[in-house]
Amino acid sequence: MDTRSIRPGNIANSVIYWSISFWRLFNCCKSYSSIRKYLFVTVACFIYLFFTVHVNHTTNRDKRPDLWTGQGKSDPDSTDGVRDGEANESLSPTRSNVVYITLKSKRHKPANIRGTVRPKLRKKKVRVRHQDAQDGTREKANKGEHNSNTIDRSWKLLGYSDKFNKIDRLDGSDPSSIRIYSQRAPPWFSNEDIAAMRFLADSTITHIEEVTLRGFSSFILFRSEINRTDDVHEPGKCCGVVKSPLDASEVFAFHLDRVLGLNRTLPTVSRRFHSLGDGQSCPVVLWDPSVSPVADADQPSERLTWGSYQASLKHKCWHKGVTPKAEWSCTGIHHHEWSGLVVFDFLLQIYERLDRNCCGFKPRLEDTCVELGHHGECKDKESVELTHIFHRKHDPRHLVFLNNKGYFDRDEENLNFKLLEGIKELPEQSISVLRSQRLRERLLQSLFLDQQYWESQGGRQGIEKLIEVIERRTKVLLTYINAHGIKVVPMNS
Repeated sequence: MDTRSIRPGNIANSVIYWSISFWRLFNCCKSYSSIRKYLFVTVACFIYLFFTVHVNHTTNRDKRPDLWTGQGKSDPDSTDGVRDGEANESLSPTRSNVVYITLKSKRHKPANIRGTVRPKLRKKKVRVRHQDAQDGTREKANKGEHNSNTIDRSWKLLGYSDKFNKIDRLDGSDPSSIRIYSQRAPPWFSNEDIAAMRFLADSTITHIEEVTLRGFSSFILFRSEINRTDDVHEPGKCCGVVKSPLDASEVFAFHLDRVLGLNRTLPTVSRRFHSLGDGQSCPVVLWDPSVSPVADADQPSERLTWGSYQASLKHKCWHKGVTPKAEWSCTGIHHHEWSGLVVFDFLLQIYERLDRNCCGFKPRLEDTCVELGHHGECKDKESVELTHIFHRKHDPRHLVFLNNKGYFDRDEENLNFKLLEGIKELPEQSISVLRSQRLRERLLQSLFLDQQYWESQGGRQGIEKLIEVIERRTKVLLTYINAHGIKVVPMNS
Protein backbone atom coordinates (compact mmCIF):
# COMPACT_ATOMS: atom_id res chain seq x y z
CA MET A 1 0.00 0.00 0.00
CA ASP A 2 1.26 3.42 -0.93
CA THR A 3 1.48 5.45 2.30
CA ARG A 4 1.37 8.71 0.35
CA SER A 5 -2.33 8.11 -0.41
CA ILE A 6 -3.12 7.96 3.31
CA ARG A 7 -3.62 11.30 5.07
CA PRO A 8 -3.38 11.42 8.85
CA GLY A 9 -6.46 13.62 9.08
CA ASN A 10 -8.52 11.45 11.42
CA ILE A 11 -7.82 8.81 14.06
CA ALA A 12 -8.31 5.67 11.86
CA ASN A 13 -6.05 6.90 9.07
CA SER A 14 -3.47 7.93 11.64
CA VAL A 15 -3.37 4.42 13.13
CA ILE A 16 -2.97 2.79 9.70
CA TYR A 17 -0.34 5.30 8.68
CA TRP A 18 1.80 4.75 11.76
CA SER A 19 1.35 0.95 11.63
CA ILE A 20 2.64 0.72 8.05
CA SER A 21 5.50 3.04 8.92
CA PHE A 22 6.51 0.86 11.86
CA TRP A 23 6.29 -2.32 9.70
CA ARG A 24 8.54 -0.88 7.02
CA LEU A 25 10.95 0.22 9.68
CA PHE A 26 10.93 -3.28 11.19
CA ASN A 27 11.78 -4.86 7.82
CA CYS A 28 14.71 -2.52 7.50
CA CYS A 29 16.04 -3.74 10.85
CA LYS A 30 16.25 -7.45 9.91
CA SER A 31 19.96 -7.16 9.65
CA TYR A 32 20.16 -6.24 13.33
CA SER A 33 20.80 -8.75 16.10
CA SER A 34 17.92 -10.45 17.97
CA ILE A 35 18.37 -8.43 21.15
CA ARG A 36 18.17 -5.20 19.21
CA LYS A 37 15.09 -6.37 17.35
CA TYR A 38 13.22 -7.35 20.55
CA LEU A 39 14.19 -4.10 22.27
CA PHE A 40 13.01 -2.08 19.31
CA VAL A 41 9.67 -3.97 19.17
CA THR A 42 9.13 -3.42 22.92
CA VAL A 43 9.71 0.31 22.67
CA ALA A 44 7.38 0.52 19.68
CA CYS A 45 4.62 -1.28 21.56
CA PHE A 46 4.89 1.03 24.55
CA ILE A 47 4.72 4.06 22.27
CA TYR A 48 1.69 2.65 20.49
CA LEU A 49 -0.15 1.90 23.75
CA PHE A 50 0.56 5.36 25.13
CA PHE A 51 -0.68 6.98 21.94
CA THR A 52 -3.90 4.89 21.92
CA VAL A 53 -4.75 5.65 25.60
CA HIS A 54 -4.06 9.36 25.14
CA VAL A 55 -6.32 9.59 22.07
CA ASN A 56 -9.21 7.83 23.81
CA HIS A 57 -8.94 10.12 26.87
CA THR A 58 -9.01 13.22 24.69
CA THR A 59 -12.04 11.98 22.77
CA ASN A 60 -14.03 11.30 25.95
CA ARG A 61 -13.15 14.69 27.40
CA ASP A 62 -14.39 16.51 24.29
CA LYS A 63 -17.69 14.64 24.43
CA ARG A 64 -18.20 15.40 28.14
CA PRO A 65 -20.77 18.21 28.84
CA ASP A 66 -19.61 21.46 30.41
CA LEU A 67 -20.49 21.62 34.14
CA TRP A 68 -21.30 25.36 34.11
CA THR A 69 -23.25 25.66 30.83
CA GLY A 70 -24.58 22.14 30.42
CA GLN A 71 -23.28 22.05 26.81
CA GLY A 72 -20.90 19.52 25.26
CA LYS A 73 -17.70 20.60 23.52
CA SER A 74 -17.57 19.73 19.83
CA ASP A 75 -15.13 19.91 17.03
CA PRO A 76 -15.30 23.13 15.05
CA ASP A 77 -15.54 21.17 11.80
CA SER A 78 -18.32 18.94 13.10
CA THR A 79 -21.94 19.58 12.12
CA ASP A 80 -23.33 18.10 15.38
CA GLY A 81 -22.11 20.94 17.58
CA VAL A 82 -23.63 24.32 18.45
CA ARG A 83 -24.64 26.38 15.46
CA ASP A 84 -25.13 30.13 15.39
CA GLY A 85 -25.01 30.51 19.19
CA GLU A 86 -27.84 28.00 19.81
CA ALA A 87 -27.22 26.08 23.05
CA ASN A 88 -28.44 22.63 23.86
CA GLU A 89 -30.24 23.26 27.11
CA SER A 90 -31.26 19.65 27.64
CA LEU A 91 -27.74 18.59 28.65
CA SER A 92 -26.91 18.62 32.35
CA PRO A 93 -24.00 17.44 34.47
CA THR A 94 -24.02 13.70 35.02
CA ARG A 95 -21.07 13.33 37.38
CA SER A 96 -22.16 12.40 40.88
CA ASN A 97 -19.14 13.98 42.53
CA VAL A 98 -19.90 17.53 41.39
CA VAL A 99 -20.32 19.95 44.32
CA TYR A 100 -22.12 23.25 43.81
CA ILE A 101 -21.10 26.05 46.18
CA THR A 102 -23.50 28.89 47.02
CA LEU A 103 -21.88 32.13 48.15
CA LYS A 104 -23.92 33.98 50.77
CA SER A 105 -23.41 37.55 51.85
CA LYS A 106 -22.02 38.13 55.30
CA ARG A 107 -24.77 38.43 57.85
CA HIS A 108 -24.20 41.18 60.35
CA LYS A 109 -25.28 40.70 63.91
CA PRO A 110 -28.23 42.99 64.69
CA ALA A 111 -27.75 45.83 67.12
CA ASN A 112 -28.71 45.34 70.71
CA ILE A 113 -31.43 47.95 70.52
CA ARG A 114 -34.20 48.04 73.04
CA GLY A 115 -36.87 45.65 71.85
CA THR A 116 -36.26 43.71 68.68
CA VAL A 117 -39.83 42.50 68.31
CA ARG A 118 -42.24 45.12 67.19
CA PRO A 119 -45.48 45.00 69.18
CA LYS A 120 -48.87 44.92 67.62
CA LEU A 121 -50.22 48.35 66.86
CA ARG A 122 -53.37 49.19 68.74
CA LYS A 123 -55.89 51.44 67.15
CA LYS A 124 -56.17 54.71 68.96
CA LYS A 125 -59.54 56.14 69.72
CA VAL A 126 -59.81 59.53 68.14
CA ARG A 127 -62.23 61.99 69.67
CA VAL A 128 -64.13 64.07 67.20
CA ARG A 129 -63.75 67.74 67.94
CA HIS A 130 -66.65 70.09 67.32
CA GLN A 131 -64.32 72.67 65.86
CA ASP A 132 -62.33 71.31 62.95
CA ALA A 133 -58.91 72.66 62.13
CA GLN A 134 -60.22 73.85 58.78
CA ASP A 135 -62.45 76.33 60.57
CA GLY A 136 -59.34 77.94 61.98
CA THR A 137 -57.91 78.11 58.49
CA ARG A 138 -61.00 79.89 57.16
CA GLU A 139 -60.88 82.36 60.07
CA LYS A 140 -57.28 83.19 59.23
CA ALA A 141 -58.22 83.64 55.59
CA ASN A 142 -60.91 86.15 56.54
CA LYS A 143 -58.31 88.35 58.19
CA GLY A 144 -56.64 88.90 54.84
CA GLU A 145 -53.70 87.66 52.90
CA HIS A 146 -51.11 89.16 55.23
CA ASN A 147 -50.60 85.98 57.26
CA SER A 148 -50.38 83.87 54.10
CA ASN A 149 -47.68 86.08 52.65
CA THR A 150 -45.83 86.03 55.96
CA ILE A 151 -45.87 82.24 56.05
CA ASP A 152 -44.70 82.01 52.46
CA ARG A 153 -41.78 84.28 53.26
CA SER A 154 -41.02 82.20 56.34
CA TRP A 155 -40.75 78.99 54.38
CA LYS A 156 -38.65 80.69 51.74
CA LEU A 157 -36.15 81.42 54.48
CA LEU A 158 -35.84 77.65 54.87
CA GLY A 159 -35.26 77.16 51.18
CA TYR A 160 -38.81 76.27 50.18
CA SER A 161 -40.70 78.05 47.44
CA ASP A 162 -43.68 75.71 46.96
CA LYS A 163 -47.12 76.54 48.31
CA PHE A 164 -48.31 74.58 51.30
CA ASN A 165 -51.36 74.25 53.51
CA LYS A 166 -51.46 76.06 56.79
CA ILE A 167 -52.51 72.92 58.61
CA ASP A 168 -50.25 69.92 58.83
CA ARG A 169 -51.81 67.09 60.75
CA LEU A 170 -51.25 63.39 61.16
CA ASP A 171 -54.02 60.86 60.84
CA GLY A 172 -54.99 59.49 64.21
CA SER A 173 -54.47 55.95 62.94
CA ASP A 174 -50.78 56.54 62.19
CA PRO A 175 -48.34 55.24 64.80
CA SER A 176 -46.05 57.64 66.58
CA SER A 177 -42.67 58.26 64.98
CA ILE A 178 -41.18 58.11 68.49
CA ARG A 179 -40.84 54.35 68.89
CA ILE A 180 -40.28 52.81 72.30
CA TYR A 181 -40.63 49.02 72.20
CA SER A 182 -39.60 48.32 75.77
CA GLN A 183 -41.31 49.14 79.04
CA ARG A 184 -39.42 52.39 79.41
CA ALA A 185 -37.19 54.72 77.47
CA PRO A 186 -33.38 54.79 77.88
CA PRO A 187 -32.46 56.08 81.34
CA TRP A 188 -30.84 59.27 80.07
CA PHE A 189 -34.27 60.56 78.99
CA SER A 190 -36.66 62.03 81.52
CA ASN A 191 -40.43 61.71 81.33
CA GLU A 192 -40.55 65.35 80.26
CA ASP A 193 -38.17 64.61 77.38
CA ILE A 194 -40.35 61.77 76.07
CA ALA A 195 -43.51 63.86 76.38
CA ALA A 196 -41.87 66.75 74.52
CA MET A 197 -40.57 64.45 71.78
CA ARG A 198 -44.01 62.93 71.22
CA PHE A 199 -45.55 66.38 71.12
CA LEU A 200 -43.08 67.64 68.53
CA ALA A 201 -43.42 64.52 66.37
CA ASP A 202 -47.15 63.77 66.54
CA SER A 203 -49.11 66.89 67.48
CA THR A 204 -51.49 68.52 65.02
CA ILE A 205 -50.22 71.83 63.70
CA THR A 206 -52.83 74.55 63.46
CA HIS A 207 -50.75 77.64 62.82
CA ILE A 208 -47.32 78.54 61.42
CA GLU A 209 -45.80 81.98 61.57
CA GLU A 210 -42.52 83.83 61.42
CA VAL A 211 -41.42 85.24 64.76
CA THR A 212 -38.74 87.84 65.50
CA LEU A 213 -37.69 88.42 69.11
CA ARG A 214 -34.97 90.54 70.61
CA GLY A 215 -31.71 88.63 70.74
CA PHE A 216 -32.87 86.01 68.24
CA SER A 217 -32.79 85.83 64.48
CA SER A 218 -36.10 85.27 62.71
CA PHE A 219 -37.41 81.74 63.06
CA ILE A 220 -40.45 79.69 62.07
CA LEU A 221 -42.80 78.84 64.93
CA PHE A 222 -45.68 76.39 64.77
CA ARG A 223 -48.49 75.98 67.24
CA SER A 224 -50.50 72.89 68.02
CA GLU A 225 -54.19 72.50 68.61
CA ILE A 226 -53.63 72.29 72.38
CA ASN A 227 -52.33 75.86 72.42
CA ARG A 228 -54.84 78.13 74.16
CA THR A 229 -52.92 81.36 73.96
CA ASP A 230 -51.49 83.52 71.20
CA ASP A 231 -48.62 84.87 73.29
CA VAL A 232 -45.30 83.22 72.44
CA HIS A 233 -43.93 84.39 75.78
CA GLU A 234 -46.37 82.20 77.69
CA PRO A 235 -44.78 79.00 79.00
CA GLY A 236 -46.11 75.62 78.00
CA LYS A 237 -45.22 72.84 75.58
CA CYS A 238 -47.41 74.03 72.76
CA CYS A 239 -44.98 75.45 70.22
CA GLY A 240 -42.06 74.22 68.18
CA VAL A 241 -39.39 75.90 66.08
CA VAL A 242 -39.05 74.50 62.55
CA LYS A 243 -35.57 74.54 61.07
CA SER A 244 -34.10 73.83 57.67
CA PRO A 245 -33.47 70.23 56.58
CA LEU A 246 -29.79 71.24 56.33
CA ASP A 247 -29.79 71.51 60.14
CA ALA A 248 -30.71 67.84 60.64
CA SER A 249 -27.61 67.33 62.80
CA GLU A 250 -29.40 69.16 65.61
CA VAL A 251 -31.38 65.97 66.23
CA PHE A 252 -28.12 64.04 66.67
CA ALA A 253 -26.85 66.80 68.96
CA PHE A 254 -29.89 66.45 71.24
CA HIS A 255 -29.31 62.72 71.70
CA LEU A 256 -25.57 63.19 72.23
CA ASP A 257 -26.30 65.78 74.93
CA ARG A 258 -28.56 63.37 76.79
CA VAL A 259 -26.17 60.42 76.46
CA LEU A 260 -23.29 62.49 77.87
CA GLY A 261 -25.46 63.57 80.79
CA LEU A 262 -25.20 67.30 80.04
CA ASN A 263 -28.96 67.95 79.66
CA ARG A 264 -28.49 71.42 78.21
CA THR A 265 -30.25 71.14 74.84
CA LEU A 266 -33.95 71.50 74.20
CA PRO A 267 -35.84 68.40 72.96
CA THR A 268 -35.44 68.06 69.19
CA VAL A 269 -36.98 65.57 66.77
CA SER A 270 -37.22 65.13 63.04
CA ARG A 271 -40.64 65.63 61.48
CA ARG A 272 -41.87 65.18 57.94
CA PHE A 273 -44.22 67.94 56.79
CA HIS A 274 -46.85 66.40 54.53
CA SER A 275 -47.96 69.78 53.25
CA LEU A 276 -44.59 70.37 51.60
CA GLY A 277 -44.21 69.21 48.03
CA ASP A 278 -41.10 67.13 48.60
CA GLY A 279 -42.02 66.05 52.12
CA GLN A 280 -38.53 66.48 53.53
CA SER A 281 -37.79 65.85 57.17
CA CYS A 282 -37.03 68.98 59.18
CA PRO A 283 -35.64 69.25 62.71
CA VAL A 284 -38.18 70.65 65.13
CA VAL A 285 -37.01 72.15 68.45
CA LEU A 286 -39.23 72.69 71.47
CA TRP A 287 -39.90 76.38 72.02
CA ASP A 288 -39.01 77.66 75.50
CA PRO A 289 -40.02 81.30 76.01
CA SER A 290 -37.86 81.61 79.13
CA VAL A 291 -34.61 81.27 77.14
CA SER A 292 -32.77 84.52 76.51
CA PRO A 293 -29.25 85.52 75.37
CA VAL A 294 -26.63 85.99 78.07
CA ALA A 295 -25.39 89.15 76.34
CA ASP A 296 -28.61 91.08 76.77
CA ALA A 297 -28.92 94.66 75.66
CA ASP A 298 -30.11 95.63 79.12
CA GLN A 299 -26.93 94.23 80.65
CA PRO A 300 -24.00 95.57 78.62
CA SER A 301 -21.54 94.45 81.30
CA GLU A 302 -22.39 90.83 80.45
CA ARG A 303 -21.44 91.10 76.80
CA LEU A 304 -19.08 88.25 76.23
CA THR A 305 -15.88 88.57 74.27
CA TRP A 306 -13.09 86.03 73.93
CA GLY A 307 -10.96 88.01 76.38
CA SER A 308 -13.66 88.25 79.07
CA TYR A 309 -14.49 84.58 78.54
CA GLN A 310 -10.88 83.55 79.17
CA ALA A 311 -10.77 85.78 82.26
CA SER A 312 -13.90 84.12 83.65
CA LEU A 313 -12.31 80.70 83.14
CA LYS A 314 -9.22 81.84 84.99
CA HIS A 315 -11.13 83.15 88.01
CA LYS A 316 -13.70 80.27 88.08
CA CYS A 317 -16.73 82.47 88.37
CA TRP A 318 -19.37 81.37 90.90
CA HIS A 319 -17.35 78.27 91.76
CA LYS A 320 -18.05 76.95 95.28
CA GLY A 321 -20.51 79.77 95.86
CA VAL A 322 -17.89 82.52 95.77
CA THR A 323 -19.30 85.82 94.52
CA PRO A 324 -17.07 87.07 91.70
CA LYS A 325 -15.42 90.46 91.81
CA ALA A 326 -16.28 93.19 89.34
CA GLU A 327 -12.85 93.13 87.68
CA TRP A 328 -13.14 89.42 86.88
CA SER A 329 -15.45 90.06 83.91
CA CYS A 330 -17.81 87.32 85.04
CA THR A 331 -21.28 86.71 83.72
CA GLY A 332 -24.07 84.87 85.49
CA ILE A 333 -22.90 81.55 84.06
CA HIS A 334 -21.31 79.08 86.48
CA HIS A 335 -17.72 78.04 85.80
CA HIS A 336 -18.55 74.36 85.22
CA GLU A 337 -21.00 75.18 82.43
CA TRP A 338 -18.20 76.09 80.05
CA SER A 339 -16.53 72.71 80.58
CA GLY A 340 -19.62 70.85 79.43
CA LEU A 341 -20.05 73.21 76.50
CA VAL A 342 -16.55 72.64 75.09
CA VAL A 343 -16.93 68.85 75.24
CA PHE A 344 -20.22 69.12 73.37
CA ASP A 345 -18.92 71.62 70.79
CA PHE A 346 -15.64 69.79 70.20
CA LEU A 347 -17.30 66.44 69.45
CA LEU A 348 -19.71 68.09 67.01
CA GLN A 349 -17.19 70.76 65.87
CA ILE A 350 -19.67 73.57 66.46
CA TYR A 351 -17.75 76.83 66.02
CA GLU A 352 -20.54 79.44 65.97
CA ARG A 353 -20.49 79.92 69.75
CA LEU A 354 -16.85 80.22 70.78
CA ASP A 355 -15.10 80.72 67.43
CA ARG A 356 -17.51 82.38 65.04
CA ASN A 357 -14.61 83.71 62.93
CA CYS A 358 -13.21 80.20 62.34
CA CYS A 359 -9.80 81.13 63.73
CA GLY A 360 -9.03 77.67 65.10
CA PHE A 361 -9.30 75.63 61.90
CA LYS A 362 -9.25 75.92 58.13
CA PRO A 363 -12.81 76.72 57.02
CA ARG A 364 -14.46 75.91 53.74
CA LEU A 365 -15.99 78.39 51.34
CA GLU A 366 -19.52 77.39 52.37
CA ASP A 367 -18.92 78.01 56.09
CA THR A 368 -20.79 80.95 57.56
CA CYS A 369 -17.64 82.72 58.74
CA VAL A 370 -16.29 82.80 55.18
CA GLU A 371 -19.58 83.82 53.60
CA LEU A 372 -19.95 86.75 56.03
CA GLY A 373 -16.29 87.74 55.74
CA HIS A 374 -15.46 87.16 59.43
CA HIS A 375 -12.56 84.81 58.82
CA GLY A 376 -10.15 87.69 58.26
CA GLU A 377 -10.84 89.13 61.74
CA CYS A 378 -8.66 86.67 63.66
CA LYS A 379 -5.83 89.06 64.52
CA ASP A 380 -7.61 90.85 67.39
CA LYS A 381 -9.14 87.73 68.91
CA GLU A 382 -9.54 89.24 72.40
CA SER A 383 -12.33 91.52 71.21
CA VAL A 384 -14.21 88.90 69.20
CA GLU A 385 -17.72 88.61 70.63
CA LEU A 386 -19.11 85.21 71.52
CA THR A 387 -22.50 84.36 70.00
CA HIS A 388 -25.36 81.93 70.64
CA ILE A 389 -24.77 81.92 74.40
CA PHE A 390 -28.17 81.43 76.09
CA HIS A 391 -29.57 80.79 79.54
CA ARG A 392 -33.00 80.83 81.18
CA LYS A 393 -34.24 83.96 82.90
CA HIS A 394 -35.17 82.06 86.06
CA ASP A 395 -31.94 80.00 85.98
CA PRO A 396 -29.09 82.33 84.96
CA ARG A 397 -26.31 80.01 86.20
CA HIS A 398 -26.84 77.28 83.60
CA LEU A 399 -26.38 77.43 79.84
CA VAL A 400 -28.93 76.37 77.25
CA PHE A 401 -27.47 74.96 74.05
CA LEU A 402 -29.28 76.37 71.02
CA ASN A 403 -28.35 76.32 67.33
CA ASN A 404 -26.49 73.03 67.61
CA LYS A 405 -25.71 72.36 63.97
CA GLY A 406 -22.80 69.92 63.92
CA TYR A 407 -20.25 69.19 61.20
CA PHE A 408 -19.39 65.57 60.48
CA ASP A 409 -17.28 66.15 57.35
CA ARG A 410 -14.25 67.59 59.15
CA ASP A 411 -11.35 65.16 59.50
CA GLU A 412 -9.09 64.77 62.51
CA GLU A 413 -6.34 66.87 60.97
CA ASN A 414 -8.56 69.96 60.84
CA LEU A 415 -10.28 69.92 64.22
CA ASN A 416 -10.84 73.17 66.08
CA PHE A 417 -8.68 72.94 69.22
CA LYS A 418 -9.31 76.61 69.95
CA LEU A 419 -12.55 75.45 71.59
CA LEU A 420 -10.50 73.79 74.34
CA GLU A 421 -8.31 76.78 75.07
CA GLY A 422 -8.39 77.87 78.72
CA ILE A 423 -10.19 74.71 79.91
CA LYS A 424 -8.54 73.06 82.92
CA GLU A 425 -11.40 70.81 84.08
CA LEU A 426 -13.95 68.61 82.34
CA PRO A 427 -17.11 66.91 83.67
CA GLU A 428 -16.50 63.43 85.04
CA GLN A 429 -19.85 62.01 83.94
CA SER A 430 -19.36 62.93 80.28
CA ILE A 431 -15.75 61.75 80.12
CA SER A 432 -16.64 58.45 81.79
CA VAL A 433 -19.16 57.79 79.02
CA LEU A 434 -16.50 58.53 76.40
CA ARG A 435 -14.05 56.18 78.13
CA SER A 436 -16.54 53.37 78.69
CA GLN A 437 -16.40 52.10 75.07
CA ARG A 438 -20.22 52.12 75.10
CA LEU A 439 -20.82 55.41 73.32
CA ARG A 440 -21.84 53.66 70.08
CA GLU A 441 -24.28 51.35 71.84
CA ARG A 442 -25.96 54.19 73.72
CA LEU A 443 -26.23 56.45 70.70
CA LEU A 444 -27.78 53.64 68.67
CA GLN A 445 -30.35 52.99 71.38
CA SER A 446 -31.09 56.69 71.70
CA LEU A 447 -31.33 57.60 68.01
CA PHE A 448 -33.48 54.54 67.31
CA LEU A 449 -36.33 56.29 69.13
CA ASP A 450 -36.64 58.93 66.40
CA GLN A 451 -37.84 56.91 63.42
CA GLN A 452 -37.97 59.86 61.03
CA TYR A 453 -34.37 60.84 61.69
CA TRP A 454 -33.21 57.21 61.63
CA GLU A 455 -34.71 56.64 58.17
CA SER A 456 -33.66 60.02 56.76
CA GLN A 457 -30.00 59.22 57.53
CA GLY A 458 -30.09 55.86 55.74
CA GLY A 459 -30.99 53.57 58.61
CA ARG A 460 -28.44 51.94 60.87
CA GLN A 461 -25.71 52.06 58.24
CA GLY A 462 -25.97 55.85 57.92
CA ILE A 463 -26.29 56.37 61.67
CA GLU A 464 -23.18 54.30 62.37
CA LYS A 465 -21.16 56.42 59.95
CA LEU A 466 -22.04 59.50 62.02
CA ILE A 467 -21.20 57.69 65.25
CA GLU A 468 -17.83 56.63 63.85
CA VAL A 469 -16.95 60.30 63.33
CA ILE A 470 -17.79 61.05 66.96
CA GLU A 471 -15.76 58.04 68.13
CA ARG A 472 -12.66 59.20 66.27
CA ARG A 473 -13.00 62.68 67.76
CA THR A 474 -13.45 61.07 71.17
CA LYS A 475 -10.03 59.41 70.87
CA VAL A 476 -8.50 62.76 69.95
CA LEU A 477 -10.17 64.46 72.91
CA LEU A 478 -9.03 61.79 75.39
CA THR A 479 -5.48 62.05 74.05
CA TYR A 480 -5.62 65.84 74.46
CA ILE A 481 -6.82 65.45 78.07
CA ASN A 482 -3.90 63.18 78.95
CA ALA A 483 -1.33 65.31 77.12
CA HIS A 484 -2.39 68.60 78.75
CA GLY A 485 -3.11 67.23 82.25
CA ILE A 486 -6.76 68.35 82.25
CA LYS A 487 -8.55 67.27 85.42
CA VAL A 488 -11.76 65.27 85.29
CA VAL A 489 -13.92 66.28 88.25
CA PRO A 490 -17.55 65.77 89.31
CA MET A 491 -19.77 68.61 88.20
CA ASN A 492 -23.19 68.54 89.77
CA SER A 493 -25.91 70.38 87.97
